[in-house]
Amino acid sequence: MKQKKLSTKPSQRQLDPTQLPHVPESSAKCLIYQVFTRLFGNQNTTRKADGSYEENGCGKMNHFDAKTLRSIRQMGFTHIWYTGIIRHATTSDYTAHGIPAQHPQVVKGRAGSPYAIADYYDVDPDLAVDVDQRMHEFEALVDRTHQAGMKVIIDFVPNHVAREYHSICKPDEVHDLGQDDDVNMHFSTSNNFYYCWGQPLDLSLVSSADEKSVADYEEQPAKATGNDHFDNRPGRNDWYETVKLNYGIDYCDAGGRSEHFSPIPNTWGKMTDILLFWAKKGVDGFRCDMAEMVPAAFWTWATDKVKFCYPHVVFIGEVYNPQLYRTYLQAGFDYLYDKVGMYDCVRDVICGRRPAGDITQQWQSTDDIRDHMLYFLENHDEQRLASDFFAGDARKGVPGVMACAWMRTNPFMCYAGQELGERGMDAEGFSGCDGRTTIFDYWSLDTLVHGYFNRRRMTASEKSLMQTYQRIFHIAHSEAVSQGVFYDLMYVNPHMAARQYAFLRKSAHELMLIVVNFGADAASCDVVIPRHAFDYLQVSEGEVTATDLLHGDEQKLLMLADTPVPVTVSPYDARVYRIEL
Repeated sequence: MKQKKLSTKPSQRQLDPTQLPHVPESSAKCLIYQVFTRLFGNQNTTRKADGSYEENGCGKMNHFDAKTLRSIRQMGFTHIWYTGIIRHATTSDYTAHGIPAQHPQVVKGRAGSPYAIADYYDVDPDLAVDVDQRMHEFEALVDRTHQAGMKVIIDFVPNHVAREYHSICKPDEVHDLGQDDDVNMHFSTSNNFYYCWGQPLDLSLVSSADEKSVADYEEQPAKATGNDHFDNRPGRNDWYETVKLNYGIDYCDAGGRSEHFSPIPNTWGKMTDILLFWAKKGVDGFRCDMAEMVPAAFWTWATDKVKFCYPHVVFIGEVYNPQLYRTYLQAGFDYLYDKVGMYDCVRDVICGRRPAGDITQQWQSTDDIRDHMLYFLENHDEQRLASDFFAGDARKGVPGVMACAWMRTNPFMCYAGQELGERGMDAEGFSGCDGRTTIFDYWSLDTLVHGYFNRRRMTASEKSLMQTYQRIFHIAHSEAVSQGVFYDLMYVNPHMAARQYAFLRKSAHELMLIVVNFGADAASCDVVIPRHAFDYLQVSEGEVTATDLLHGDEQKLLMLADTPVPVTVSPYDARVYRIEL
């Protein structure tokens, strides 16, 4: 074919970038919106450090009304992960409602950690308008979410529970965790907990001697602490407010760690029943906290039973060891965190510590399980993109979101406030100023109030960033991204590898050329598309009309094998050229 001169000048016919495509009700691309339920709807601006529920207020399940859920759906999300639904240890007093009080010495912060579960069969009372109707309010929330076209994910915390765990809402036939334990045995498959023979819990490393309640909390014998701390004296950096659950592994026997899975340990049945209880409530998925601290054999047993009754339910595992990824996928998990891999790499690229070309190595390391890796750049454990501890500016994180959301067909997760530039730089109390949004304190975030409850108060930067995220997620629902083939172009474009990342996505009806710029300067890139790409993707060479889905302009591109295609990309931005086939 005779080569024609390439035109990079936009045509006069412009697309309105605000006119976004309708998000299909059933999309192959799973986009998860994680909300910390306690914070999301709270509009109290007192924000007193270490403030109480009465002082600082608290978000409610009812704040997720039909209008708010529509707004979340219109962003492009398919699932909502409601973090902190199940009742956990807190210093707030609900004894008037028959809920046992928790000793403040074994509660982190005033509000408490949502991962110190106090009753697996109960809903956290902080989240209810009518405490006595809290389960009904949750069931109504599930129904509203489904009516808005999204699925519901909640936490399942299988590894540990609150020190004072006691279920008041369990079904009558259920024996409580620890109820039948022999506390004179360190380990038994019939026990739900591990015990320190005859030794009381010693919290002297946790609380200073002058704290009023230091000697008040008693636990005899001491139970092992949730982060696999098996003596009676946890430290302040341990998960001292929790106790470890026993799944049949003896961590302290004479020969070291040993597994005892036959007969089936008592804890397996109890925890599987809890999963079935919530699945029956309409929950569509479980984000399983610290899943790798629980043996894969249990997950194989439990996920099989849950999916037999509820085939649609998905399991998302918090697994940080890449060597265990395939083991836990074989055990029934649908998706796993890609933290010690894609997250760490993209974070370093955003911060200028690694070249953008290193992203290639990360997807290659999990290519055989690519559809099961959950990409993210924020969650409740990680520092905010816009924090001083990360990028310092929400805009600098946008290229990372683009790359992670568009590269493959696997899921992507966004943490509430990320799309509005939340900085996480508050010193809320127990959490301190660490670049994270607190999970231990009663608090509120202006960004979320502006974005979902009072948009008249949105700043220009919040509005612009939210529109950008909406475009990103709508592009993720396009056929080429949600269902298509991925082709990495970096091996023939090493000249771009420092701050740009380029790839192709192709489906039956469209081809996309995507160039993401992590740099602070505009980039003029000569993007080479190798002959192998044309052959592999079965597309023809020649001049094409391409529409940039991000910015709306239309251009003529000459796409020939091994011939550079000039592409100009603004700082912290991308070009997403869509070519109709």
